[in-house]
Amino acid sequence: MSRSLRVRTFFVTGVIAAALAAPSAASAGVLVADAADCESQAFSQPFLPWADPASYTLQPGGDFEAGSTKWGGGTVVSENEPWSVGAASDNGSLHLSAGNASVSPSICVGIEHPDIRFFAKGSSPAARLRVDVLFEDAAGNVQSAPIGAIAGTGDWALTPPFAIIANLLPLLPGSHTAVAFKLTAVSGCWRVDDFYVDPYTRW
Repeated sequence: MSRSLRVRTFFVTGVIAAALAAPSAASAGVLVADAADCESQAFSQPFLPWADPASYTLQPGGDFEAGSTKWGGGTVVSENEPWSVGAASDNGSLHLSAGNASVSPSICVGIEHPDIRFFAKGSSPAARLRVDVLFEDAAGNVQSAPIGAIAGTGDWALTPPFAIIANLLPLLPGSHTAVAFKLTAVSGCWRVDDFYVDPYTRW
């Protein structure tokens, strides 16, 4: 593990640990209330052509097809990532202008070491996209921690897997919890498509 990745991991873990430090009695909040049943998730291997055999589930609304309103912020536009991993008929993606952010619905994940992966297109090499995980502390308050950042290339590209780094309270049955994700266009314009979650690091 590189020094920069170790520093980021320790920082994010520290943020999460501090948020969960008190109180001892857990209370479910809005993320838990809105998360769909863990058992209803369907799995596929959308990134197998990129030598990633992990089984992922599509984040609710994560295909950004026309009429999708599940993500808050951003605009659904008519441009799909070129590999059409969801379906050949897909033709939508999420557009974020510089300074704008979009927040996903909540999703049920295991507390082991889940991760996310998606396609993104930045308007230029100077464009930056930040990824945050939203989670609940012991009192049910929503907290946020950064888990990754992407530089633009001007073309569509598959992101690396971003570990959620969320050793969170098991607020749902079966050592599961609820998280959401926030995408922020720090600079430049962005398109995002086919946002998938590996909720239990299934292989």
